Amino acid sequence: MTSPATPEPGPDPLTASDLHRRMFPTPLGEVAVRLSAAASSMTDKGSSTATVYLHGAAGSWTTFIPLLAAQTATAQRHTVLLDLPGWGESAQGFDASELSLPAMAAAVTDILRALGYRRWNLVGHSMGGFLALHMAATDPQHTAGVVVISATTFGVAQSAREPVRGLFRFPAFTGMLLVMRAMAALGRPGQALVRSIGRTSLMRLLMAPFFAMPAAVSAEVLRNLGSDARPAAFAAAARISAHYDFGGWRGIRCPVLAIRGDNDVFTPASDLDRLTGLVPHATGLTIPGCGHFANIEKPAALNELLTHALHAADHEGTQLL
Repeated sequence: MTSPATPEPGPDPLTASDLHRRMFPTPLGEVAVRLSAAASSMTDKGSSTATVYLHGAAGSWTTFIPLLAAQTATAQRHTVLLDLPGWGESAQGFDASELSLPAMAAAVTDILRALGYRRWNLVGHSMGGFLALHMAATDPQHTAGVVVISATTFGVAQSAREPVRGLFRFPAFTGMLLVMRAMAALGRPGQALVRSIGRTSLMRLLMAPFFAMPAAVSAEVLRNLGSDARPAAFAAAARISAHYDFGGWRGIRCPVLAIRGDNDVFTPASDLDRLTGLVPHATGLTIPGCGHFANIEKPAALNELLTHALHAADHEGTQLL
């Protein structure tokens, strides 16, 4: 009787140390970009599709690290992760008054074109999902597919527009917005105060509404969220969303997968229903036992959905599921 063969190990997941960091000049300031080996050494200009990760207003590219760790084929993908203008390592010299959705979208697409890409899949979390949908609507010929994770859309926009009413309908977002506006008004001392809180146990209490199981979130993740907080950029992002014309999303041609957690305080089920009713070829899914950060709380489940969606967008181009 022969013993069963030992299965060969699969490819190692992509880690932060595997990524190549580059800086790109944009009208909004220098933007820090992380690239997988395939993206960093691309020679087949224009023939490959990039997978672009766009973070939320309360983070940076590092919020995708748990998701990358759940992926085993990412190193072979053309993976591009950005610190959007005003966040993370792209905050140097940032002027919040210059921030707009078209300007952010132009910065991203200019970087992708400089890298040699003419087509891309967009994976956006929270504000990054909002940006991904805007890019798909305004640049449909270059967008192959979109996956949005807890995209902040209709409810958050209304709360940013009417914060008094928002305190009742979206207390977590409105409360964070008011705090961020106050910290932004303080300038550098406000930024320093946010960072110092991020290094204390108070951070877990403050971030508890955004996770289904806050006690399970590592201290390192919470420290990163505190370190990456940019009050002025957060307030500017809320200003942008307040008067956005969502009707333009009817022009999105590519498949869209919209995901939320069942305990998401920023993206209610009603927002998902409205989004899938507005956007052609859109599918909505809810991940159980998850809050606003599925990329942190449920990376394995999210990766399975993401892998299926990107494969469909790359090879079928008509539907995600």
